[in-house]
Amino acid sequence: MANPVRGQLGRFIIKVLSWLPATFALWYFTAPVLLWPVRLVAELVTRMAFADLVHAIERNGATLTFVTTLKPGSAIAGSGQVAVDVDMLVYSFGLPLFAALVLAAREPGWLRRIVAGYAVLVPFITWGVLADFLKNVAITSGPFVASQTGFVAWQRETIAFAFQFGSLILPSVAPAVVWVLTHRAFLERLRGGAA
Repeated sequence: MANPVRGQLGRFIIKVLSWLPATFALWYFTAPVLLWPVRLVAELVTRMAFADLVHAIERNGATLTFVTTLKPGSAIAGSGQVAVDVDMLVYSFGLPLFAALVLAAREPGWLRRIVAGYAVLVPFITWGVLADFLKNVAITSGPFVASQTGFVAWQRETIAFAFQFGSLILPSVAPAVVWVLTHRAFLERLRGGAA
């Protein structure tokens, strides 16, 4: 006897996979607009927490450029400034995954769920973007630039952890958790088919 849950789950997975190309294409081509709130949150956080490090944040497509107050050369009196580019696409690929999951579930209020999920995911994307920036200036930029940041060893370790968490865990896990929380009834019906 065929298991109805496996059949429903299999159909759901096929639907998700069929939605992914469309949601990824839409995400990729609309990223400069779609990720605009990430820039706003990043600017707010840098003004509040890192005003001494960040002079300005510029956007070029889906890339944020953090223009810092740090000097690149061996003489602090030099005229150059360190600029760090962060590709927001690296941290936002969970958005099309979340949209594909929502669309495949075919639940009422799908648009509201996508908008709510998007709003919930923006801070997680911002986490990854800011952690990438901090990792670049505090760890990978070299000892001269890193020494200007004023971060001590435990702060650099915290930045390294935040970067790993923000680049490896959050982009894929956060959308799945948000989807589960917004689709409990769907999952209960799927589970109910097993009983």
